[in-house]
Amino acid sequence: MNIALILAGGIGLRMGEEIPKQFINVYGKPVIIYTLETFQNHPQIDCIYCVCLEGWQDVLKKHCKEFGISKLKGVFTGGSTSQESIRNGIFSMEGLVQSDDIIIIHDGVRPLVDDFVLTDVIAKCKAYGNAVSSMPYNEQIFVVHDKDSVVTDKYIPRETLRRVVTPQAYKYDKLLTSYRMAFDKGVGISPSSYTNTMMTELGEKLHLAAGSDKNIKLTTKDNLEVFKAYLQMQS
Repeated sequence: MNIALILAGGIGLRMGEEIPKQFINVYGKPVIIYTLETFQNHPQIDCIYCVCLEGWQDVLKKHCKEFGISKLKGVFTGGSTSQESIRNGIFSMEGLVQSDDIIIIHDGVRPLVDDFVLTDVIAKCKAYGNAVSSMPYNEQIFVVHDKDSVVTDKYIPRETLRRVVTPQAYKYDKLLTSYRMAFDKGVGISPSSYTNTMMTELGEKLHLAAGSDKNIKLTTKDNLEVFKAYLQMQS
């Protein structure tokens, strides 16, 4: 089975709103529902689980019922970091999913994931055991000098770089084993870590799948305005 694990555990302080950013209403619909609808409507997604901010689980379930997210099978409580939230979801899924099921991890505040991106991530994971959505890096990247933070004399060729975001897909048994190991050893679980960085720190080779520049993360008010503009173009 192909199972989505959607992360809706963040507070979203940088958005500057009174409610978590995943629950902000945009044109009559919460942001998280836009995200979930992509997975609900994709024919290769069999079911959905969510990791949700403490105290907002019932709100999420109510929204899912209102907007017909029938593939939702469970809502788990998030942690204080992204890695803790993903771990909580992975551990809570034990006994509910099979070891060879494909788990597609996705940020709940990335509501513009294209169908072709989701399709390719699933296909690459089936072929290679994992897959991460990625895009070329089109800007020049220079390295700050180690003795002077306003000087640089070294750059990284951009053709060697890829931006990696969600969705990301892994087999469930690999996720379960890896998260147990990571939290036992304290590897790959810093506040800035994610599944992909944790996996590489644990020695895994990751496989790049298709990505899209449209797949923005709603972190600031500017991001929210861009999202609204995309919706207006689509309509």
